[in-house]
Order: sequence, then C-alpha cells, then structure tokens
Amino acid sequence: MNTLRAGIIGLGKMGLSHAAIVGAQPHVDLVAICDTSAIVTNAFKKYGRATIYSNHRKMLRRENLDFVVIATPTKLHYEMVREALERGVHVFCEKPFSLNSAEGQELVQLAQRKGLVNQLGYHNHFIGTFQEMKRLLATGVIGELVHFSGEAYGPVVTKEKGGTWRSRSSEGGGCLFDYASHVLNLLQEVVGRPVKVNGSLLKQIYSKGVEDAVYTLLTLENGVTGTLLVNWSDETYRKMSTSLTVQGKKGKIVCDATELKVYLKEANTAEGLEAGWTVKWITDLAIPVGYYLRGEEYSAQIEYFIANVRRQEPGTINTFEQGLYTDKVIEMILDHAA
Repeated sequence: MNTLRAGIIGLGKMGLSHAAIVGAQPHVDLVAICDTSAIVTNAFKKYGRATIYSNHRKMLRRENLDFVVIATPTKLHYEMVREALERGVHVFCEKPFSLNSAEGQELVQLAQRKGLVNQLGYHNHFIGTFQEMKRLLATGVIGELVHFSGEAYGPVVTKEKGGTWRSRSSEGGGCLFDYASHVLNLLQEVVGRPVKVNGSLLKQIYSKGVEDAVYTLLTLENGVTGTLLVNWSDETYRKMSTSLTVQGKKGKIVCDATELKVYLKEANTAEGLEAGWTVKWITDLAIPVGYYLRGEEYSAQIEYFIANVRRQEPGTINTFEQGLYTDKVIEMILDHAA
C-alpha cells in the first residue's frame, strides 16, 4: 500500500491537533508543515521530521503532496485552498469554508472539475449521538416534524477586548461564522436545509465589530420551522456545548455530544424504543478510531478523509458543497438582520 504524503498549513490549536492525528495514521507520512510562528515551527524542527515552511506557496510548489490540511484563519481559506486544488492536492479545510459564498462556489467547482477529495472540519457529524439522531429521524420514528431548535453556548468572548482573530469580521467572521456555523451545518444535514430566514437578532455583548450572540427563526426545505440560538459569551459553560432538539407528532428527540434522549408517545418495537423516555449514551454510540485525541470525532473525520483519498473517491460527509450551503444560509441571516 502506497504511503500518502501529507502537509499541514496553520499550526494553531486545530492545526496542532490535526498534525498529531495525521502523523499517527498508518501509511501516511507528514512530510511538510507551514506556519509563520517561529515558536511553533522550532518545536517541530527539534522533535519532528517534517520539512518546515513559512510560506504555503513554496511548500505546495516544492513538496509532492497527496493531501493537505488547512487550519488557518477563515480569511485565508480561499487563497490557500484554491492553490492546493490547482496543484492537484486533495484538501481538508477547517470550518467555516469561506467568508464569501462566491469564493466558496469557485472552490466547489474547482474541486469537482479536478476530481479531488474535499472535506471541511465540521466535526459534529462524526459524533455517534448526532449520527444516531440523523438515522432515527430518517426512519420517521417521531412522526411528522413540527419544530426544531439548534443551540450552542460557550465562553469564547467573556470580557471587553477579550476577542481573538475569530472575533474580527474580516478574519473569523464573529459568532455567526465561527460558532453558529457548527449548528447550521449540523442542522442542515440532520434535520433539513434552511431555505428561509423569518427573523434574526445579532447581538453584541462584549465585542465591538461583530456579534456575540445569534437568535434566528428559520424555515427548512421540508417546511419545518424552528430556532437557532447561539451565544459564545456564556461563562456558565466550560467549553462549547452544541445540541439539537426536534419535536414530532409522535415524540421528541433531544441530542448533544454526550447523550441522545428519545421520547415516544407509543413504543416502537422495530427500534427497541419504549413509550416514554429512552436515553442512549455516547459510550455506546462512539465511532471507533485508531488514534484518540481530544475526542474520537476529530480522529474519525481525518480517518474518513484519508480513506477517501486512498480510494480516490469523493466523500459524502462535510463536503465543500455542504459547507458552501452553510455559508449561504449565514449570508441569508446577515441580509435579514441588516
């Protein structure tokens, strides 16, 4: 089996995580890394074998890469992804896809034209509880859907002037692009794609140039209406907490990264679900991975991407096209709020 040659561009929190996971994969050789921070790259020079670059163009030009992981600020995604695709390199890119859907559309078409595997880092799709929720909804276990709620809360910006590049509109895009995108992307693939914005409130709490909270009413392609509730200035959470709730005429499903709760008015013997509440835990639904770091979902998404690269087949989870649709919904929300 041929060894894949891999590169990483961007060595922040996610880039370092991806580097560790990629480096642990069998039949993959992490041959090149790129970052402008000498503090980070010096550590790789001391302990790693990969060639160090401070310029991504030089890395892509000199190294014969099979795939690259791009984990830079969002404003840099378009340029870096385009250059990698043009050189015939398969691309895994961190979310959100782009700050401009026109640029995202160009990248989708380029990847399709080149026949390259492409994937975005919306890791929630590799969490077993959300996968089980998607499967149960597809079986119609709670009947006709009547309402949904997608929520996320966490302590990203908790004081004045406490932001990072993520909270600058020209670099990260604020709470809507950086935080709410997780929920929107999960919602569109598990419950249905949003097609209409019925009302939006983008609220500044500590930040000045971007929103810290997003409250939106949405209509999905299947006609179901519901709410998007996201706040990254909530100190009552230790880390990001994401959940989906869907109400149906026969019951209700409440799901987060640790548990799936199903309420049914009547028992469903085919699924082994009793009337009333049934709880399924992530310990029973987790995806097995060869290397665990931060959560099985982070390794599972990289393993899925690498498997697709090895087969030279496009994946169906977290494609550029799916990420582009999320970006378009974000633009719909911004337009409505304006």
